[in-house]
Amino acid sequence: MNENRSTPRLDVIGLVTSDMAASLAFYRLLGLDVPPGVESAPHVEVTLPGGLRVLWDTEEVVRSFDPGRTRPAGGGDRVALAFRCADPHEVDTVYEALTAAGHRGHLKPWNAVWGQRYAVVLDPDGAAVSLYADGTGQGEA
Repeated sequence: MNENRSTPRLDVIGLVTSDMAASLAFYRLLGLDVPPGVESAPHVEVTLPGGLRVLWDTEEVVRSFDPGRTRPAGGGDRVALAFRCADPHEVDTVYEALTAAGHRGHLKPWNAVWGQRYAVVLDPDGAAVSLYADGTGQGEA
């Protein structure tokens, strides 16, 4: 690459949601510091440590500039989010907390062959969100 050019850097992960309040509640359970009182906003932003931002837009907002957009079938797995947990036990604990809060589990925690404790839960729009930790726990294999 030409040394006089700047290199693009990943700045935003954007999520399109059909239910802003439900999506924000889900990601709050995963530790994102979403400000209170924004559940009815059409656009919400959160800056993560290190500066990366997560943005939520309602389907209506996206259709305002992309009128031909249609909702993907299922959750669409073209972009995957994964949350690192402190240890294998936390994978189980977070999975249980999310499913107890009414979110759909997709893959229960298991000891993956690549050496991690791993689980997948679906966000309110059906997108797969992985939970993982290095090592394996004593839970379900």
